[in-house]
Amino acid sequence: MDVSASAGARPQIHTAPRTDVSQNQGAFRIHFNFPGRAVPGHDDHGYGPLATVVESFMDPGTLIRMHQHRNEEIISWVPDGVMRHDDRQGNELVTDPDHLMVMNAGRGFWHAEETRADDPPLRMLQIFVRPHSLGLEPGIQHEPIPDAVPNEWRHLFGPEDGDAPLYVRNDVHFYDCRLDAGATVTLPSRPGWDTYVYVFDGAVTAGRDETTIGYTESGLVTDEEDVSVTADEDSLVVAFCINLDAPVTRQGMIGR
Repeated sequence: MDVSASAGARPQIHTAPRTDVSQNQGAFRIHFNFPGRAVPGHDDHGYGPLATVVESFMDPGTLIRMHQHRNEEIISWVPDGVMRHDDRQGNELVTDPDHLMVMNAGRGFWHAEETRADDPPLRMLQIFVRPHSLGLEPGIQHEPIPDAVPNEWRHLFGPEDGDAPLYVRNDVHFYDCRLDAGATVTLPSRPGWDTYVYVFDGAVTAGRDETTIGYTESGLVTDEEDVSVTADEDSLVVAFCINLDAPVTRQGMIGR
């Protein structure tokens, strides 16, 4: 008998539709994806240290003026286009498909974001991770990342002292993958951790139940089995391995 169809069987993947939580500020628009809401009865919009995954849009010639973040780790992932950053530490940085930025806000970090008039329209993810402790030392990481290889996961950030190019101060690993139509990969996993997957572009079929996860939809894997993902069309997918038992703080200004 197929255990997935048996009475009381736990689903392999909890799916969530495109978020309906958004803010429209004209040239700057954001959609909040809350991984905890994928699990029925879960009492937290976040999922352990992963607070929220924000789909952000900026039109050309948009300035988000200097503002502060505290007690959260903010990752800017830009698959196409450019996001321009400056801060009170004197950094002027460009995040693009070849670079990743992690703002370890700690006790307080001020920054501004901008697209110039001749930049392309920007669509990106800004990822909010809850740190393990309050009042940590603030800082910024901005590093080149490995070239993407089609149909292979690219490990982009993880906990401190790991082997990813950049780090956050809690137990979250982040990967991306460009999948050709028809290609299949296995979701990243770690023993005892759960995996959250978000389809940035395209659509995929995942797991033993052949669950469809479409454009800007997401899924949360909460069992120990390997989960395969097959692209129904050319797709861009991100995945997070999350230690649900990690200690977290909830005083970030956005993610909480």
